[in-house]
Amino acid sequence: MSLTLIITFIALLGSLYVFCPSSAELPWFEHPAKPDGSLSFLVVGDWGRRGAYNQTKVAHQMGIVGEKLKIDFIISTGDNFYDDGLTGVDDVAFFESFVNIYTAPSLAKQWYNVLGNHDYRGDVEAQLSPVLRDIDSRWLCLRSFIVNAEIAEFIFVDTTPFVDKYFTDPEDHVYDWSGIQPRKSYLANLLKDVDSALKESTAKWKIVVGHHTIKSSGHHGNTHELNLQLLPILQENEVDLYINGHDHCLERISSTESGIQFLTSGGGSKAWKGDIDWWNPKEDKFYYDGQGFMSVQITPTEVDVAFYNIFGNVIHKWSTSKQLYSAL
Repeated sequence: MSLTLIITFIALLGSLYVFCPSSAELPWFEHPAKPDGSLSFLVVGDWGRRGAYNQTKVAHQMGIVGEKLKIDFIISTGDNFYDDGLTGVDDVAFFESFVNIYTAPSLAKQWYNVLGNHDYRGDVEAQLSPVLRDIDSRWLCLRSFIVNAEIAEFIFVDTTPFVDKYFTDPEDHVYDWSGIQPRKSYLANLLKDVDSALKESTAKWKIVVGHHTIKSSGHHGNTHELNLQLLPILQENEVDLYINGHDHCLERISSTESGIQFLTSGGGSKAWKGDIDWWNPKEDKFYYDGQGFMSVQITPTEVDVAFYNIFGNVIHKWSTSKQLYSAL
C-alpha cells in the first residue's frame, strides 16, 4: 500500500481512529474495545429511504438499545441510499436518509458502511469520499476493509461485483463499475486479500460483513457466486459470523457444514411481508419479515446476538461461547 494512500486514510479518520499498516492489501483500522475488553454494536441494513417505511421508527429504537448497551459502533450492511445511491457528495439524500434520521446520542458513534447493489446504481465515489465524513464524522464507507477491535476482527467485503446478473442482465439499471475494472482481477485480488487477512488474524472472534446473502430464506435467497467463491474461504478460516443485508428481513441460519452463523439484518426500512421460502429447517433458526435491527455483544468467551422489531421488542436471541484459552 502506498504512502499516499496511508496518509489519505489517516486524514479521513482524523484523530479518533487510527489507520494501521498490514501485510494484507485491505485498509485496516483499529477500534478499541471497552476497558473490560468487551464490545457491543448494532447492525442495520437496507435503510436509506428518507425516513419512510418505518426507517425513523427503527432509528428511534436503535437509539434506545444503543444507549442501554453502551454500543461502540454501528455496522451498515449496505443499500444505504435508495433507489439509486447518491448522485454526488452534495446529494441531499445524505442528510434526509442518514444525518437527520439517526440523531440519538447513542448513535453518535462510528458507522462502518459497506456498499449494496442499490448504492452501485449511483455515484459510488460519492459514498467513499472524505467529503461526506467532513459533513458527518460518523460516516466511513469503503469498498472492502478491516476493523481490528481487539477481541474481534471484522472483514468488510464488497460483494456486489461478485453477482453476475448485474453485469449480464442489468435490466433498466445503470451501475457504476468504474472502480472495479477489470472485474476478474478485482475479485481475484479481493478474495486473496480476505483469505490473507483471515489467516493472519489472531482475534478470538472472526466476523465477515457483506451486503449480499450467502444463505437466506428471503426474497433473494442464496447468492450463488458467494457460495462458490467466498464461502470456502470463510469455512477454511473458521469464521464465526457472516453478517449481511440485501434480503429485507431479520434472519439467522446455523450452518450444518461449519460453525458459521449467517445473520441477516436488512430490515432498516422497507420489508417484504410474507416473502419467504423455507428451505432447510435444520439450518433456518429464525426469520422475521418485518423491519428491525440487530445487536451484538462480545466478550473474550461469549457472543450474544439479539434481533429487535420497530417496537424495541427482542424477537430472537442466540448465544455461543468459546474457551478463554485454547486447549494445549
